[in-house]
Order: sequence, then C-alpha cells, then structure tokens
Amino acid sequence: MLKIFLRRLLVLMYRVELTGLDNYMKAGKRVLIVANHTSFLDPLLLGVFLPDNITFAINTQISQRWWLKPFLKLSHVFPMDPTHPLSLKDLIHHLEHDTKTVIFPEGRISVTGSLMKIYDGTGMVADKSKATILPIRISGAQYTHFSKLHRIVRLRLFPKISIHISTPTHISAPDNIKGKSRREYCGHLLADIMAKMMFDTSPHRQPIFSSLLESRNIHGGQHKITEDLDRSRLTYNDLITRSIALGQALKNITAPGENVGVFLPNSSNTLITVLGLQLYSRVPAMLNYSLGSASLLSACQTAQVKTVLTSHRFIMLANLSAEAEQLSKQCELIYLEDFAKNISAFNKLIAQIKSATTAFWYNPKQVDPDSPAVVLFTSGSESTPKGVVLSHANIIGNLKQLEASISFNAQDIVINFLPMFHSFGFTVGTILPIVSGMKTFFYPTPLHFSVIPEIAYEIHATIMFGTNTFFTAYAKHAHPYDFFNMRYVVAGAEKLQENTRKIWAEKFGIRILEGYGATETSPITSVNTPIYYKAGTVGRFMPAMEYKLEAIPGIDDAGQLHVKGPNIMLGYLLADNPGKLVIPESIYGKGWYDTGDIVNVDNEGFISIRGRSKRFAKVGGEMVSLTAVEQLAINAWPDAHHAAVSVVDAKKGEQIILVTTQKQAVISELLAASPGVSNINLPKKIMIVDSIPVMATGKINYPAVLNLANERQSI
Repeated sequence: MLKIFLRRLLVLMYRVELTGLDNYMKAGKRVLIVANHTSFLDPLLLGVFLPDNITFAINTQISQRWWLKPFLKLSHVFPMDPTHPLSLKDLIHHLEHDTKTVIFPEGRISVTGSLMKIYDGTGMVADKSKATILPIRISGAQYTHFSKLHRIVRLRLFPKISIHISTPTHISAPDNIKGKSRREYCGHLLADIMAKMMFDTSPHRQPIFSSLLESRNIHGGQHKITEDLDRSRLTYNDLITRSIALGQALKNITAPGENVGVFLPNSSNTLITVLGLQLYSRVPAMLNYSLGSASLLSACQTAQVKTVLTSHRFIMLANLSAEAEQLSKQCELIYLEDFAKNISAFNKLIAQIKSATTAFWYNPKQVDPDSPAVVLFTSGSESTPKGVVLSHANIIGNLKQLEASISFNAQDIVINFLPMFHSFGFTVGTILPIVSGMKTFFYPTPLHFSVIPEIAYEIHATIMFGTNTFFTAYAKHAHPYDFFNMRYVVAGAEKLQENTRKIWAEKFGIRILEGYGATETSPITSVNTPIYYKAGTVGRFMPAMEYKLEAIPGIDDAGQLHVKGPNIMLGYLLADNPGKLVIPESIYGKGWYDTGDIVNVDNEGFISIRGRSKRFAKVGGEMVSLTAVEQLAINAWPDAHHAAVSVVDAKKGEQIILVTTQKQAVISELLAASPGVSNINLPKKIMIVDSIPVMATGKINYPAVLNLANERQSI
C-alpha cells in the first residue's frame, strides 16, 4: 500500500512518466540495472515505479544514514564497498541467482548534470556474472532541489521527471584479455552503454527551433544567451521573439524549402536570421565570404540560391563590395538594415505574443526533423567545394552525442570566433550553446590573435573551440592569465601539433581536447574528453556511431574509415547537378559515409589519424603519408609552417615536395630530428616560401600549395 501511495504522490508532484517497460520484461530474471544518478530522489523513483521487489547495491556507509532507512524498508538492500574486491565478488555471487539489482555506476550523485566517471568495477561485475545489463535513465530530477546542481541550473519545485528503460544488453570481454586490462575494458564497454543510453533517450530527432524552445523552458526566458561586439545581450525571449519577427517577414519573399544565401559575419543578428529561416522551413545556405566572388557565384549556382541576405555594414567593414556587386548580378541581395525597417510595430507585437504563447501555435511536427536545416560548403582544401546538406536531426543528434560525452551547463560561456559558414563554427560554436543554456560571445574573425585572448579574459569565457593554427597564434600573443577561467579548449579541423599542446599545458595549464570530424558528419565524429583522453589521438567515437575500416594495400596497421550514425549528412549539392541532392555511395551500403581518412583504432577505441587517402603518395610502389612527411618537418622546425604535396615523377610515379617557411631548410636536418626514418619517407625537394597558403578556417590550402609547387617545378 505504501508503494502505491508513493507512486501516486510522485505522479501528482512530478508527473513521472515511465517508458520502455517492455524492455524491463525482456531483460529476464538475472538483471543488473545500471542507472544514472541525478538526485537523492533516484532510489525512491526506481523503487516505486519499477515492477517487482528490486534490490539496491548501495555503499555500506550511505546505507546506514538515518534519512535513508525509511526508504530502505521498501526494498532489498545489498550493502557493498565498491572499492573493495571482496565486496565486488559478493555482488557477482549475488547476481548468479535470480535478482533484479540496481547499481549507480557513477558511485555518486552528479554535480555536473551529465554522466560522471563510470567505475570499472560495475563493468567487471556484469562480465563475471553474465547478468543482463538493463540501462535506465532518470531525467528531470536534476532540476529538483534534491539534486546537487544548486547555482548551476535553474532548480524548480515540481519539474517533470521521466524514467526511460533502454534495451537490455550484455558485457563480455575477449578471453585473451585478463586481470586489470579486462576490468578496464569492461569499464569502457559499460561507459559506452551508459553514454548511448543518454543519447538514445535524449530528444535528438526534432527541429532546431524545438530544441531552442525546450532549452528556454529549462533555463528560463530571461536567461542571457548571446552577446556580440555590439554588446547587445539577448535572452531566450529576445532571441525567439526576434527570430519569429524576422522569419515572418522573410517568408513573404521566399518559398518553403528554398535555399536562401546568408552572407553575414558571426553575430547575434546572423543567428536570428538562421533561426528565422528555419522556423518557416527555409534553408540557410551559409556563404563563405573568404573564397572570392567566383567561388561565391559557383556556390549560389550549385545550391540554386536566388536570394542572399547580407548587411551594408558587413560589406563595408569586411571590404566585400566587389563580391557583393558580383553576387547582385546573379542573385537578389537583401540588406537586413533596410529590410528590418519594413517590419512594422504591429508585426513586432505579434512576434512578442507568439514568443510568449508558443505552446498554443507552434507545432514541432510542421518541420520534419529529416528535412534540410542548413547548407554548408566544404572548404575545398583538396577539391572543388561542394554543398553539404545537413538535417535538423543531423545537427541536434550530433550535439546530443557530444552532450552525452562532455558536461556543459548554463554557467558556461563560449567564445565563438569560428565563422558560421564552417561546420565547426555553425554546429558546435553557434547551435550547441543555445540548445544547452550556455552563453555565446560572437566574435567576427579568428585572425585577431591579440584581441581574442583579451576578449576571453574580459567575458570570463569557459569554453573555446578552434583549430591548431589559431591556438598556436593565441598562445604566442596571450598573457598567461588570459585563459584562467577555461574549462574546455577543443581543437578540430586539422591535426593538433605536439608543440601547440605543450605550450598550452605549460603557459596556461590547459589540456587541449583534440577531436575529429568533417562537414559531412555535422561535424563531430570523435573527441577526447576529460574522462577518456589519450594524447596524440582524436578521441573515441561519438555514441551511436558505427565504423568500419577498409583495407588499403601497402598499409598494415590502419584502414580507410567509413562511419554511420545519426549525424551523417543527407547528401551533397554538386556543381554538375545544381539543386539536386546527391547521396554518395559507400562500399558498405546505405547510410555509410567514406571519410577518405586512413586511421587506426586501438583496443580502447581511441582513433589515430594516419592521413587522408588522397594525401598518400605512391613512390616506387610504396605508399607514403604526406601527413607523416609534414610531421618530420614539424619535429625538425616546430616554429615554422609546412605542407607536403606530391607531383608527377617520370621515374617513380610521384615525388614528394616539402613546402616550408623554414629558412635554409635542408634534408639532413630532417634526418637529424627523426633518426631512423627511411629515405622513402623523405621529401625529394624542399621549397622555401614566405608563407603557406591557408583558408579562412586556418586549414592549409593544398590546391594552392600544389599549384605553387608545380609553378616552381616548371621554372
């Protein structure tokens, strides 16, 4: 009777919803239930809402606390010390009999709102006992006053609480792994199961605007969310109201499903423009203003862009008058300063009313999660730029994958200087903060190497996303205290060099988390995290991602990476088939994406990049990584910039040329810095230049480097 009373009381107070009960029934009789730990309510919630008389494996000391004793009378208790081997053995023996036993693998209530460290012992128990693993996620209880998130999130008296029961599974390690290695291996498997549970039970299949509204509901309409150089600070209510107002106006001059060019810098107004278009089923096509007018016109033709949204002020400050003039010959340019004047006070009032009453008029189903959310153009570092079409589900799914791996909270402040036309800047730098409650400071360019550290210091930034090139430059110009408040510095888009990693650790005391991805993967494929980190790798795969390695002749310890997951793009827009979505084929079938990268994946799941398949030269029948050649140059001259390319060679098929900014560079110094390197891995020639061509994102412009090498060859 007491259990029934408590269940009704909790439903009344917290509208508790239990889903996945069929998974509970499928789990069988010997079940180890693993749950995330959000609050002091968690044991009560599971004890009351799960069928049967379940057992709780609880720390001996905690089980003796007076305030728990009334609850413990409702359930069976298995007191244990998770740090004591004999206690774990007793739990294994306990699970060899019919039982449904709950354990919280984190060993404590979360103080971040996300998963914390998963103890390896729980994975070992599952492996040894052969019990079925039943993952359960509790969500919503972290917003109650029974959580440990005071002053981190907005706590409420009676938030809705959900209990999600995931698919049952098992943990089993290979027979050849023994002892401590086996324990760690099983711990990693359990952590992956928990991370996937967090992702699977998150609302990742929804429009971006729905995620924005959900975040406002969690953090409050007056929560400040964006700021830029104009020092205009927008709350959730401001952002949503202005997006509705602009979106209503833009829908009158565009058509549903139309690709609309966005030719604007990083700013709150650009975000408003993007959200306004998406709200009314228009697709922002983010134009890379650093490519020049020819590439811009080509991009507009490829995506069938008829209308381009821009700004007089931006065109003037960025000195883009020539590009704007060329664009105006092919597209209609709408200047937002002029356009905004036509939005009447009445329309603004309607937008305010709609913002306050979204529950009555906004239907999330009006936008298909699998419909295009944005068109981003690849940098063209190795070929002609293509339009990459990402869906709402791609972008939100990728962000929920990241949130299942790294903890973010509403107290974090992101400094975003990566351009929105770049996938890293769009998805992670722009959309992630607004759907996670973090404040974003938009800065229009990453190239102000002295200013950005000062801005980070001034705004108390806690998170920064960037590239190796930019982080190297900031380290040279910044004061050692400029990044005093940083929690995470995440590098992507290009390889993080060892000297960059070292100077950030020594000068700022910050460990850079290196990740890996592509525009086609929305963009995050993998990332190192505070919990799972290995220097020299790009981390472990995002939850819910699969991978396969295609064997490459001549390469023994790595293969060409193919990936599949919720973050894989819808397809390409190509210049030879304008406006038509093209889904690239993979040797592994539908849904797989061939990254073109040669990688090694170790036993712990950490990925090491060997290089791109297109960046391997075939010299005398042997495959030579151009990335590895660049690494030789970095070892010899860490303060210079380098790029390796291959050109046609009549005798050996191809020859490698190292282009470098190192003065008086000679091959003998490469040999001295990397003893034992084979001659085939050495460049045939060294070309000394004043600077290496790079793109706006900081990545090396390899077509330009190759043209430079060929020009020098022909002289």
